[in-house]
Amino acid sequence: MNRIRLEDFLALAATGNFPRAAEDRHRSQPAFSPRIRALEAWLGAALFDRSSQPAQLTEVGEWFTGVAQEILARVARVPGEAKKIAEADSVTLRIASTHALSFTFLPRWLRGLESSKALGPVQLMSDVLQRCETLMLQSKVQFVLSHAHPQAQGALDAAPYRSAAIGHDMLIPVSAPDGAGRPRHRLEHEGASAVPVPVLDYTQESGLGRILRAVIGRRLETLPVPVQTVLTAHLASVLRTMVLDGRGIAWLPLTLVDEDIAQGRLVAAANDDWKVPLEIRLYREVSLSGTAAESFWNVASHLIPP
Repeated sequence: MNRIRLEDFLALAATGNFPRAAEDRHRSQPAFSPRIRALEAWLGAALFDRSSQPAQLTEVGEWFTGVAQEILARVARVPGEAKKIAEADSVTLRIASTHALSFTFLPRWLRGLESSKALGPVQLMSDVLQRCETLMLQSKVQFVLSHAHPQAQGALDAAPYRSAAIGHDMLIPVSAPDGAGRPRHRLEHEGASAVPVPVLDYTQESGLGRILRAVIGRRLETLPVPVQTVLTAHLASVLRTMVLDGRGIAWLPLTLVDEDIAQGRLVAAANDDWKVPLEIRLYREVSLSGTAAESFWNVASHLIPP
């Protein structure tokens, strides 16, 4: 048994369609089908009932789906775990941070930490939250820095991972101003309006999007004013640029737009009860590798959030 055959099996298990699974795996069906049969021969049991279309998993196939997923997840963690052992005495800190915090909160926060403790080299990976979580799950980073909200739990909010609140932020619905300094687009109007309010939204991979959907998604759907999503993007910085260009309303972190608001480039586009308070949390692996990482956690997790 090898990893490729497990991935082939899971591709077929997802659809039951041999041609589609072969295409997804970039193989011809004549080359794909024997791999599945070889896996069944190794197990000594049929994984699929081929008498129906699409093919259905047998009872053994249902059981083996979980086994294959577990094996592949374990294999994915091996390089990271090997790196942890090799770097047990390393002073390098491996941190994954969401894009929004990498450009705003993180630099100031690290400077504040350096006033209490000398930090060694930092290897920073900046990405969307979903990818940051994957890096932690695969043991490729020691820490993840992200926004958080109790109504939007993620993969790292459960045991065995730990976290600490190290700061606060807020998502604010903002719009470019009109000539009189009022919001060009506003979420709430006096009286009914048939003109949709343009909203700039986050993609599914975005942590801020996850929070918005959990906290205000249902409320947006019940507004008397029609709302239309006109653009989606991974990054808050991209949505900020589009809002400045007058394309609609977006919920942006205060840490990103505080200067824009102070200078009148952006204005609030809704009442205060549409603001979403956020925590900035630092997540960690259960077993940190090396004294440098443990020392960093001890200092970072005990500082009072600003």
